[in-house]
Amino acid sequence: MRIIGGTHRGLRLTEVGVGDAAAHLRPTSDRVRESIFNLLINGKLFGGPSKNPVTGARVLDLFAGTGALGLEALSRGAAHVTLIDDGTAAQTLLRSNIDKMRAAASTTLIRANATKLPPNKAPAHSLIFLDPPYGKALGEAAIASAVAGGWLVPGAVVVWEESMAPLIPAGFGLLDQRKYGETLITILRAPE
Repeated sequence: MRIIGGTHRGLRLTEVGVGDAAAHLRPTSDRVRESIFNLLINGKLFGGPSKNPVTGARVLDLFAGTGALGLEALSRGAAHVTLIDDGTAAQTLLRSNIDKMRAAASTTLIRANATKLPPNKAPAHSLIFLDPPYGKALGEAAIASAVAGGWLVPGAVVVWEESMAPLIPAGFGLLDQRKYGETLITILRAPE
């Protein structure tokens, strides 16, 4: 597992192997991550590369696991990344990967249940990565918690990784949906 593009391209992140079932760690593959960022940065969803939602973004990575999605965004020009996971194994991996990127100044690591977020006391986030354990409806609960806690700016972009089509929250607009093997990527826009 590595950073695919940007200023830290090629940086190897701490490995978890094929995943840690007990800790619910299932890292997004390099191929799927590259596809996600191609859609965000180079795709026509946002009117071309000059209007991509990554550059300068405050990113929220829920169920962060290894932090690969959030740290990839940081490498590609995001201003700040907040990584949230409540797992002990994930916290260890996240700290290690933040250190490898020398990104402590541009990251916030929070140990919390993504479905029961505390109120946000920092500026809200414009790009959200959501990669919950598959098939447990945790993504829906996490989005509801993030909205209720003031974690999202109006019109925020949500990139949701699941094994099947998620239930899209009321008011959110579907921008794109693509299947990569067993992974379904859904891109949403939060209400304005």
